[in-house]
Amino acid sequence: MVKLTCLLKRKPGMSPEAFHEYWRNHHGPLIVGSRSGSHVLRYEQNPRGLDDYRDGDDTGYDGVTVQWFASMDEYRAHMAEDDFPLVMADLDNFLDVDHLEFVVTEEPLVVIDRMPADAG
Repeated sequence: MVKLTCLLKRKPGMSPEAFHEYWRNHHGPLIVGSRSGSHVLRYEQNPRGLDDYRDGDDTGYDGVTVQWFASMDEYRAHMAEDDFPLVMADLDNFLDVDHLEFVVTEEPLVVIDRMPADAG
């Protein structure tokens, strides 16, 4: 299993509400409907809670996204699809791409697991 984890910061001038709405209702469905997204086993959007923002506080990140792939070959295949550039171009519509941070990881080392068996 391979996971792509990205730390997301909204583009300057965009409100937190507009950022989360665009990410949820436009960018997510764009990935789901793409050939590039067909290589993704699981796609998570982990938004920063709106109540965590303070007046004038534009520091920190606005969310984390995690995409799961069966293998490194599948991760590379998703980037090789002909619609991958379209998905990437959409990032400019809502992200500060200069502050996009990502890491590709393999199987985790679970140190504590107190999650109930039926947890998401």
